[in-house]
Amino acid sequence: MRDVLGDISGWYAEGETFGLATVVHTFRSAPRPAGAAMAVSPSGEVAGSVSGGCVEGAVYDLAQAVMASGEPVVRRYGVADDDAFAVGLTCGGVLDVLVEPVSPATFPEFAEVAAAIEAHEPVAVATVLDGPGRLGARRVIWPDRAAGSLAPGEGHAARLDAAVDDDARGMLAQGLTGRRRYGREGERRLDELTVFVHSFAPPPRLLVFGAIDFAAAVARIGKFLGYHVTVCDARPVFATPKRFPDADEVVVRWPHTYLADPGTVIDERTAVCVLTHDPKFDVPLLEIALRTPAGYVGAMGSRRTHDDRLARLREAGLTDAELARLRSPIGLDLGARTPEETAVSIAAELVQLRWGGSGRPLTDTTGRIHADAGRAG
Repeated sequence: MRDVLGDISGWYAEGETFGLATVVHTFRSAPRPAGAAMAVSPSGEVAGSVSGGCVEGAVYDLAQAVMASGEPVVRRYGVADDDAFAVGLTCGGVLDVLVEPVSPATFPEFAEVAAAIEAHEPVAVATVLDGPGRLGARRVIWPDRAAGSLAPGEGHAARLDAAVDDDARGMLAQGLTGRRRYGREGERRLDELTVFVHSFAPPPRLLVFGAIDFAAAVARIGKFLGYHVTVCDARPVFATPKRFPDADEVVVRWPHTYLADPGTVIDERTAVCVLTHDPKFDVPLLEIALRTPAGYVGAMGSRRTHDDRLARLREAGLTDAELARLRSPIGLDLGARTPEETAVSIAAELVQLRWGGSGRPLTDTTGRIHADAGRAG
């Protein structure tokens, strides 16, 4: 929904009922992950995509029908036969898609959800997909409160809602979107009821240290990938918003003091890119970075620079396990030369680590292209 938020917020504000299609589960080489969304307005305008083009026409027709009936539907799409022109995913994947009518009457919490997403505040939307509950019943979960019910009017609603609230907050903390199964009253050992939890976590952070031309390219591609980008350098003449227009913020501080500041939020989704390749900057910075929970720590430099850096970090007391987390020289081996090409190689490594790819050409691999994984919303 994040990808189509601008369009559907306008439709919602006008009081219109629109069709919202959301991928709720995938099998094999599905082209888009759970959480991908496509919306259809009453006038037939389309925003977003659920499959990259394979089944959009069929989903469009279903959204029109759902708007007319007012009833949500879960539909499975995939290759059913050898007819290349049949509705299906020619890549061989299978998608389960929830298509539901959305309006102020059917989704009164939508404006609050949209505001939280825009403000980069965590929120999750849980929706019943099948089982003894009502298809499309919805509950919105924030870290400190919740609204709506997955079993409205039922005596067991409180127990079911409480169980889903706990799981949704855990998924939200990890940035995961996906299905969960419960018993009628929220029992976790039963699977009568299927609930889709769509997490909208704040965007992951990309911390770029070193206000150089390579940093500008990395900031640009990081923003394109959906990161909240911070560029940090101790030199005010170089660290300016004008030089880094794609960064969300430009910080003038010594890098290691900024990283050590309790106000600097770092979690498992944070990527740290050290582009200074100057020992007085990068050694104290990496000493801190490699001891944080950051999911990615990469440093630019030649192999000689890397060897010298490792020696200095060992002298600073870092263990072999901590040093093994360092991605240096930074990026995948693409033969990059320019700042833009180098940024592509760094971005490729970030994507590879996020989804568990091999980093090899797809022509040299076999089996499924897309691995199963949870996703941040």
